Parts: sequence; C-alpha cells; structure tokens
Amino acid sequence: MRRRAFIAAMAGAAAWPGAARAQQQAVPVIGFLGSSSPDLYTLRLGAFRQGLKEEGYVEGQNVAVEYRWADGQNDRLPALAAELTRRQVTVIAAGGGTPAALAAKTATTTIPIVFGIASDPVNLGLVAGLDKPKGNSTGVVDLGVEIGPKRLELLREMVPAATAIGVLVNPTSPDIAERFSRTLEEAGTKLGLQVVALQASTDRELQMAVATFAQLKGGALEISPDNFFTSRSEQLAALTVRYAVPAIYHSRRFAEAGGLVSYGTSETEYYRLIGNYTGKILAGEKPSDLPVQQLAKVELIINLKTAKALGLTVPLALLGRADEVIE
Repeated sequence: MRRRAFIAAMAGAAAWPGAARAQQQAVPVIGFLGSSSPDLYTLRLGAFRQGLKEEGYVEGQNVAVEYRWADGQNDRLPALAAELTRRQVTVIAAGGGTPAALAAKTATTTIPIVFGIASDPVNLGLVAGLDKPKGNSTGVVDLGVEIGPKRLELLREMVPAATAIGVLVNPTSPDIAERFSRTLEEAGTKLGLQVVALQASTDRELQMAVATFAQLKGGALEISPDNFFTSRSEQLAALTVRYAVPAIYHSRRFAEAGGLVSYGTSETEYYRLIGNYTGKILAGEKPSDLPVQQLAKVELIINLKTAKALGLTVPLALLGRADEVIE
C-alpha cells in the first residue's frame, strides 16, 4: 500500500511542472500601447490597474501586461501595435490617445481593442456607433476636442482684452490637429478673434511656438488635447508663465503645475474606465456589446496665483463656477 502511494505521489510530482506551465500559459495577456514613456504614465497606470482590479484582475497574479511605449514618437505606434498583434495578446488597451487607437485598429480586426481618446470615435472610424460599436473596438471618450470652443469662451472671460487666439496642435496627430484647428477657427471667428495656428511635436518646437506667439501682444493660447502636451504639462505651464501667455488646457496637471486654467475631465477616471472595459473583455464580454463611454463631468481649475502674476483679474462669477482655485 505504501509503495503504491509513493508511486502515485511521485507521478503527481512529475506531472506538476507541466500543469504549472499550462496554468501559466492560460493567464491572459493585455497589450498596453502608450504614446510616451512609463515614467509619464505613473498616475494613468495606477488608475488603469484600479479599473482592472474592480473587474477581478490583478497584474502579476491572474493577468499579464506587455507594454509598448512610443516615447513621444507617434510614427512608432503602428509598428508597436503590429508587435502586439503578432504576440497574439488577449486584448489591446490603446492608452496612447487617438494615434494609438488608430494604430491598433489598423493592426488587427480580430483582437479586441479598448481605446481612450479625446474626439468622436465614429468620425474617426473606430466604431460604427456609440451605443453599438460593432467590430472589435470600444472604449472611453472625453470629447476634449468637442469642448474646445467652451474652453475658448472661458479664456475670453479671463482675458477680455485678447485680440488673438493661438491654437497649439501636434502635427503628428493629424486627426486631432485638423479637427481641433477647424473647430477653434470657427469659434474664434465668431468671437471676433484672430486665430493663429501653432504646431509643435518636439520640446524645441514647443518652446519656439510659445515664444513666437508671445510676440503678438494681446494674445491668449489654447492647447489641443494631445498626449504629447499632457506629458509636458509642467514644461508647458512654465513656458506660458515665462513668456506671459495666458493659456488654457484640458488637463488639471497644467493648472497644478502653474498654468493659468484647465477645463476637462478627470484623467484618473478616464484610465480607470479603460481598465474596467479591458477587464470586462478578459472576462468574456465582446467589444461590440460594450457601448462607448463618454465622460460627462468636467472640472474647471483656476490658478489664481498665475492670474495675478499675469496681471489678470479673474471675474468673481468665474471663480464661483470653478471646481478648484489654486492660490
């Protein structure tokens, strides 16, 4: 009896490594496609992992994540998306904005994709509809482009003497840049403002754009919602203060870093929801059955210290509408 038990135990031990390997192979893999670098995604990844956890998935325990980073070079995203497709990941989380979402969509029509973008996904061809996406893509939208005119109105309230509006876009994100420029040009014309187009996709171009616009006295700047600019919120804030250019952006990081004002949705909520949808797909739901989520709550953050440094008096009515005032 003891001999038979010993043989059975040995057989089980011999089979265990194979069983462990099979279990490891069964762990789903997320391909995360980022536009910049990991150090600039710290808060975003924390929120993304929280969203996954809410759906029962913890990185390193029951799900693996393979990261691909474009390091601020959008032209690298198609090749990185193709890598993840060849890797046959379970789902692609396109967390690098519109360029990442479009690159993933081009790379595969079968692997599920969860995107996070700042524009209308129907117009971009990412989904057939918001309620019924169809295809292999769904995701989260903060409509940062669509509320561009509202930001312009807020900026005009803060800088009523402005005669020109600078529109800063990233030319390597043509889908956002073109739509944003067109939308702001129309809105600016209605307000009787001269619209000045500015482009930047490198740190040097960013400084040159702000410095050049500063030479136009009586101008204010609106920055398009783009991951290149978001990852440089501190640099942007410093440049706009240095060159005394009143500016508005969608990310609260900008106002917290010293920029004049921000008006946009919560970045952490945005990435938490991307994590939620990624987890739901890992659990077996189909992208075509998950409606595109639109963030509705918008935060207005005013940096009163910066306003004073720029010689601006913020209207009391605007201060009263602010979600947060930094003094």
